[in-house]
Amino acid sequence: MGTEGSTVLEPLWRGLPQLDHSTVSGSATCALPPRFDAVKSARDFTRETLQRWRLEGEFDTVALVVSELVTNALRHGLPALATSPELTSPVRLDLMRWAARLVCAVRDPSGAPPETTTNNCTEYVDFTAESGRGLCLVESFSDGWGWHPLTGMMRGKVVWALFRITPA
Repeated sequence: MGTEGSTVLEPLWRGLPQLDHSTVSGSATCALPPRFDAVKSARDFTRETLQRWRLEGEFDTVALVVSELVTNALRHGLPALATSPELTSPVRLDLMRWAARLVCAVRDPSGAPPETTTNNCTEYVDFTAESGRGLCLVESFSDGWGWHPLTGMMRGKVVWALFRITPA
């Protein structure tokens, strides 16, 4: 499901806070099918990757954010045709590690920007609602997040979240 170090990372750097991409100490990618059970696969992939990188203590927070980003990609980033079996992996999860930072990036085929239900996540958010608060959770649990459209051969967008980590 994942491949260590074989990700084409360059399109993912755009829009991220200033990070020296030459100092990446690990990267892994996972192709996800257009089914909601892919969220569990993304969490499993995240757990395995963080264990390999000896970052198990970061799992709960990172998995929550990964779950939200992948759910949003599946719910809002796929065209209606993406539920057909021909499109086997329209969503990708990339994890990138630096000495003290971790980035989760989720790609989907839609160029539409991600939307929060409020302009500011510090405003009232209905936490009893079944949806509509995912990006506020991403904002709350990560040290920063953003998105950028993909260009050239890669179409769609990347939504990313950055975490400051304490290596073991």
